[in-house]
Amino acid sequence: MREAQQGLGWFAILRLALVQTAIGAMVVLTTATMNRVMVVEHGLAATIPGALVALHYAVQMLRPRFGHGADVGRSRTAWIVGGLALLALSTVLAAFATGWIATDFAFGLSAASLAFLMIGAGVGAAGTNLLALMAAGVAAHRRPQAATLMWTLMIVGFAVTAGLSGRFLDPFTDARLVAVTAVVAASAFALGTLAILGVESQARHSAPKPAKTSKTTAFGPRLASVWREADTRRFAIFVFVSMLAYSAQDLILEPFAGTLFAMTPGETTQLSGVQHGGTVLGMVAVALAGMLFGRRFPGLLRLLCVLGCLGSALAFAALFAASRIGEGFPLAGAVGALGLFNGLFAVAAIGSMMGLAGAQSGEDSPRHGIRMGLWGAAQAIAFGLGGFAGTVLVDLTLALTGSAASAYGAVFLLEAAGFVVSAALAWRCVGNAAPLRAPYRPAPAQSPSLPASGAAA
Repeated sequence: MREAQQGLGWFAILRLALVQTAIGAMVVLTTATMNRVMVVEHGLAATIPGALVALHYAVQMLRPRFGHGADVGRSRTAWIVGGLALLALSTVLAAFATGWIATDFAFGLSAASLAFLMIGAGVGAAGTNLLALMAAGVAAHRRPQAATLMWTLMIVGFAVTAGLSGRFLDPFTDARLVAVTAVVAASAFALGTLAILGVESQARHSAPKPAKTSKTTAFGPRLASVWREADTRRFAIFVFVSMLAYSAQDLILEPFAGTLFAMTPGETTQLSGVQHGGTVLGMVAVALAGMLFGRRFPGLLRLLCVLGCLGSALAFAALFAASRIGEGFPLAGAVGALGLFNGLFAVAAIGSMMGLAGAQSGEDSPRHGIRMGLWGAAQAIAFGLGGFAGTVLVDLTLALTGSAASAYGAVFLLEAAGFVVSAALAWRCVGNAAPLRAPYRPAPAQSPSLPASGAAA
């Protein structure tokens, strides 16, 4: 009984977090480094890699279906390992396609389109069911800390991969990009596979049995039922708006640094590492603040979430200033600050996602996967729209003004405004959040409370 109350132990939780690290290590090369190479080294319009990344997010709109499939089939390990394998293969294909685009545009673009579609399917299948497995297997009182560990290690995967691969990419060649990508993909797949094996069986033995099992297993009715949950729906809206505000910089930050600050591919990749390193610091800061002051100040998470959104707005304002000043501006400091404040609001998002996914599962179980899929789809739609819109706005503004500084600066200003709106939404969504250290206690059935708000999966 004691084990059932505790759920998965910390070693098993660490293993789940390492799977997220593996996913992040592969994704960062496709959305950051390859994007920059297409724009700066190969001279393509920013819209082209923007459209490719939008493809991989479009496929992730199937996340609710991926999660529902495992909810019904009760086997998440196969989905996760299969997703990791598909992600590894498609990441290497994307690296090949990046080089082919420079010599045979039509063939290279076709190969890249296929690769990014596969990347989206791999991330959706593995990521959705990984989160659902954590929500189902981790005891309520450990979910905030477990979620912080998972996302911190994901960002560590971003930062370490960006930093190390950046060193090996210089002097840049397309062949070197393929070699570095292959090593990263193989290593990440091996890490993720070894980490996940056996954890699901532990989760099944340690998790409490559901109070009921739904008689309805059809995907459509279950998705509609989940969307009717007011807190689930509001949470999805917050995820969408905050991720839209963040994602427009995702595909233009490295080209911005390369174009206006004359940075090499290795230097801009390391700059991305600085951003992700700042995010890790922000996440750790929130976790420590919750451990030290969460019981004493119940509204701490809301304040930190709002602070993260407003700080992100200020960081984007600093990047706008960098676009006007150019070389000589402390760009690394502004990018690090952006990561730090992103980390603050992201942890509040993660804690809420873990708690809400299983909060109502006893009345109609299991729904962990479909809820995670819904929020993952909201994030994917926001990232796809935001990333593509950012590249389109850069190209349009550049065509109209002829000024790269104005083009990039316009996007940064819009993102600053978006985070101000996100701060207002966070103030409402996180208003009844529980402290990070407090055990999760569901609110009355008619109005389940959220331990935090937002998402970053």
